[in-house]
Amino acid sequence: MSINARLGNLDFPAPPIVPRLQRRALLLGLVFTAATIAGFILEPAQALHSYLLAFMFCLGLTLGSMGLLMVWHLTGGDWGVMIRRILEAAMATLPMLAVAFIPVLLSAYFHLNYPWASPEELAHSEHLRRVAQQYLSPNLFLFRGLVYFIAWGVLVYYLRYWSRAQDQPPDRAFSARYRALSAAGIVVYGWTLTFAVIDWVMSLSPEFTSSIYGLIFLVGQALIALCFVVIVAHVLRSSLPMSEVLQPRNFLDYGKLMLTFVMLWAYFSFSQWLIVWNGNLPEEIHWFEDRIHGDWGVVAFALILGHFVIPFALLLSRPLKQDSRKLVWVAAWLILMRYLDLYWNIEPNFSKQGVHFSWLDAVIPIAMFGLWLAYFFWNLNRRPLVVLHDPHLRAVLGKQHE
Repeated sequence: MSINARLGNLDFPAPPIVPRLQRRALLLGLVFTAATIAGFILEPAQALHSYLLAFMFCLGLTLGSMGLLMVWHLTGGDWGVMIRRILEAAMATLPMLAVAFIPVLLSAYFHLNYPWASPEELAHSEHLRRVAQQYLSPNLFLFRGLVYFIAWGVLVYYLRYWSRAQDQPPDRAFSARYRALSAAGIVVYGWTLTFAVIDWVMSLSPEFTSSIYGLIFLVGQALIALCFVVIVAHVLRSSLPMSEVLQPRNFLDYGKLMLTFVMLWAYFSFSQWLIVWNGNLPEEIHWFEDRIHGDWGVVAFALILGHFVIPFALLLSRPLKQDSRKLVWVAAWLILMRYLDLYWNIEPNFSKQGVHFSWLDAVIPIAMFGLWLAYFFWNLNRRPLVVLHDPHLRAVLGKQHE
């Protein structure tokens, strides 16, 4: 059968499992949202800490998907063709994250979470007062947040708008448009994310500075998005039509990319530690001391093993990367490690005496992730699982069915 005939017979609708998973995720999110509301009533301070953790976790899934899609548009290759719609559905959850940002913003205006927003903290630190006046005032915090979300929204809009146009005949190659947008978009994404991470996470400890901090988060977002894609692709592969087009070589490519991002995360994280330690700057060293001494040292060691050593060793195996049933477990493990890494970056700012894991650190992330998943599956169910009239699709299917 010719490729034209094959595409005519397959319109790649989402299988029944997609709306079923959407309903389950929504139910999970709503149940845990009720527990989240109770948590804000019972432990408002801890709830804000946990909420920031949940927000950064889900933001990583959304922006990481957008970043991966732009990388594929720039570099090409077969690896992105079959997962393009998964990435688009994930980045289309950005409106939810924009709404979810409101409590983070309010925590600055009501002098919560951030020491630079607290009059008591400002009264005792000249350095903090200077930083707050020049950069970290609540109004500037709001203004920059709006800039970030507007920039991300523009990128998401055009990436999806042109993709939607390619679902209608005739075949149209928008490669030049995508490359031009993605070339600028990668720069915008890296720039805005760096400043967003400084505002929303690094400023929890205003005395700490690191020029590579944003890159660590950027690589972490790409990794968590890719791991999520592997899990979703594995689920879709169990049903028609994706069972006919997702091949072991596709998962081999995803496994190679996972290995790349695992190594990049380890390289950037170690580089930050080495530069700070060699610089022998008390403020920066203090940030690390809070995270490697006592119970927090156990968490740091767990990250070294779980976020690098173990997945690095497993992902060296070619047969494992080709077997989606095995690769999906590595992906799930790395998603858990991404949560632990965010916890290690955020929580020591509030628990300097040792590890304090609150029930809200589990409840609030599950609530937000459940709602995020429901939104994701809703997006995924609205369009074909592949871009029907993209010339790249014909080329890939031609290779698979020669």
